[in-house]
Amino acid sequence: MLEGMKLIGAGAATIALAGAAIGIGNVFSSLIHSVARNPSLAKQLFGC
Repeated sequence: MLEGMKLIGAGAATIALAGAAIGIGNVFSSLIHSVARNPSLAKQLFGC
């Protein structure tokens, strides 16, 4: 029974981390999309 609970906990943690990764991916996707639409913002955003 304890082994099953460990597996359920590990699965729940994996799902939570996958959700966080999707959120971070969305943020960077929006950043890339905005730079593609307005390239003059690249210096302001990236400091290049």
